[in-house]
Amino acid sequence: MVPEVTVEKGDVASRKKRKYVEFMDVRRMCMALNLPCYAHTPNQQDKWHHLPSHLTKVAELAKAFADPFGGGAYAAWAGLFHDLGKFNPAFQTYLQARHEGQNHPPVPHAIWGAAMLYQLLFKVVQNPELWKDIAMPVYGHHAGLPAAGRLGQDAEEFLQKNGSAVDIMREALASLPKPPPLPPLPGEGTRRELFIRLLFSALVDADYLDTEEHFAPDLAASRKGWPDLHQLWSRFIEKQQAFIAARKTKSLTDAVRMEVYEACLRAAEGPPGVWRLTVPTGGGKTRSGLAFALKHAVLHGKRRIVVAIPYTSIIEQTAEVYRKILGDEAVLEHHSQVVPSENEEQDSATMRFRLAAENWDAPVIVTTTVQLFESLFTDSPARARKLHNLARSVILLDEVQALPPEILRPTLDVLRALVEDCGVTLVLSTATQPAFDETPYLNEFSCMEVREIVPQYREHFEQLRRVNYELRQEPISWESLAREIRDLRQVLVILNSRLDALHLLKMLDDLPDVFHLSTLLCGAHRKKVLAEVALRLQKGKPVRLISTQVVEAGVDLDFPVVYRAVGPLDRIVQAAGRCNREGRLAAGLTVVFEPAEGRTPRGAYKTGLEKARLLLRERPAESLHDPDLYRQYFQRLFQDVNLDEKGIQEYRFALDYPEVARRYRLIEEETVAVVVPYGEAEKHLRDWLRYPGRDTWRKLQPYVVSIFRYEATTFKKQGLLDPLGEGFYRWIGRYDERLGLVGPLYDPNDLIV
Repeated sequence: MVPEVTVEKGDVASRKKRKYVEFMDVRRMCMALNLPCYAHTPNQQDKWHHLPSHLTKVAELAKAFADPFGGGAYAAWAGLFHDLGKFNPAFQTYLQARHEGQNHPPVPHAIWGAAMLYQLLFKVVQNPELWKDIAMPVYGHHAGLPAAGRLGQDAEEFLQKNGSAVDIMREALASLPKPPPLPPLPGEGTRRELFIRLLFSALVDADYLDTEEHFAPDLAASRKGWPDLHQLWSRFIEKQQAFIAARKTKSLTDAVRMEVYEACLRAAEGPPGVWRLTVPTGGGKTRSGLAFALKHAVLHGKRRIVVAIPYTSIIEQTAEVYRKILGDEAVLEHHSQVVPSENEEQDSATMRFRLAAENWDAPVIVTTTVQLFESLFTDSPARARKLHNLARSVILLDEVQALPPEILRPTLDVLRALVEDCGVTLVLSTATQPAFDETPYLNEFSCMEVREIVPQYREHFEQLRRVNYELRQEPISWESLAREIRDLRQVLVILNSRLDALHLLKMLDDLPDVFHLSTLLCGAHRKKVLAEVALRLQKGKPVRLISTQVVEAGVDLDFPVVYRAVGPLDRIVQAAGRCNREGRLAAGLTVVFEPAEGRTPRGAYKTGLEKARLLLRERPAESLHDPDLYRQYFQRLFQDVNLDEKGIQEYRFALDYPEVARRYRLIEEETVAVVVPYGEAEKHLRDWLRYPGRDTWRKLQPYVVSIFRYEATTFKKQGLLDPLGEGFYRWIGRYDERLGLVGPLYDPNDLIV
């Protein structure tokens, strides 16, 4: 006989107000089994991991992790059921064989818990949906979240084929006290889809942590020691007061920054929800945004701050600013360029950062938008593990206009659910606001109030004008453009593709003071070029930089003149941010031109370029200083772009997690890594080949160029690539000091993202 199950009834609003029965008797429930079963093999102290103890602890941890988003009871059930299959005598035999060093094929166990939930909640209680919310995380806690379509059929087939073993599970469940009532489902459609993924996250993290506690208790101890947000807010106030006092002279820029800062402090007292932070270049957005997030978090009981940024260069700068204010030990920087060492000598702080990157259990996290959003749509246990820690947090999306339009509908939908269901405060930060709530083509934010953190932002744009714009309507050839560049001592030219940059460079090949920046150069090479360009600018020497969009964000250069090939409107503004950046001139000059021989990139970039071109033909150059222009631009862009081009929402409604994960990509093209012969590349490559691991890979990263897979296919046929592993090659072709990786690029639309 299985235990009676109570399912609470009521709508979502009443559910949020009701206090539920605590899952306090989980331990008693598990211990009632009194079976000599184990979850894991012995640890270094030769102690087996008892299964009832593991189920108990995972249920308790999962409940605690899920309580902030209202999923505590569901997560407790998932924790209790996730390893029920390990009561199978065949699994216990497998564990014993593993312990004795025997070769024994793995024995699946995740389907057992899912099948028991099907038996209990579907066949007995006859609730056709409720069981899936718990069964899917249980079924996928090792292999990944499954698709819901076949789950019931798989469970039914399993029960029919495994009758004798299932009897053991039934007896075990019958001996347990009555479980706590399950609240109503927290929502339907995509809100339910996110809820299940968050449950999955809570279960996976709880399972990993309790397993870690068994096998490596020293690692578990290393996870502690983070400062809390109240401490960080106090540090911020102290550092900010010193920062303000150190300003001897008060310029107009300083006055604007102070107004932005004070507006952020006032707004932080406002209610949780969605906020816009609209600040022109140079307006102190980084420090003031942190002030809002910290104060708001402290006042409203938020648990952490997550800052997501699209560009690695900006991430590194932002994290460094935060560390100087809050301390090195307070900020977790999590992106592909930061891979902590696994050396035995690493100290406890280094270990704490490495471990926190697994589940974001830190007070301040600075990461990439790719890491954040692809985790929010993943089916992978490792990537989803961190998600439950987003509940009751402040999420600050910097350069929010960079979110790809073709996946904007699912992106905004998941953000709305985080705000409405998970207690998240969302900050949309940029100088070029897309105004998601004001367009009729996006209903995800239309029902929500979006508040301005800095109401007087229009005045600030007017006050911080640093450039004049010149709009060229007539197309210009590479030859004519090269003549203009020759007549300028210091100029930055930004083009839409690597191929366009190479065409213009060829026209300037005889000049010694011409530099090139694109992702054809490895990171170490780009860093050297940027340092040389910055030094020449500082000393007033001639310098002409031909670049792709890689220079537009997070690169601290200050040119008197910038040429920008017509592109999406927000990219033009980013380019202007490299012009008269420090305000040393009365006004810099940014020229927007149409390359006669330039190629138009594909996809949403092409649509954005075309919308910007039409808008700029209708408006004078002065309109580029008006922040309302960008609202109009984005409304036109959203009108003409399929905002769910991959049909992701359909698969979210169907709870098809593998397909959702496959379709949701912030960066569309898949690339491979190529080590180029630059600097100390060969030394670090030898080290990696000898000792492949995170530490050696991190040291090799500055010498890697990413190329698209179709390029790799061509280069392999030409004998230019030496395979080193899956998606990893050594470049054995030419690598030029100015051009970087030299090879025939067959796709003229090859765009730097």
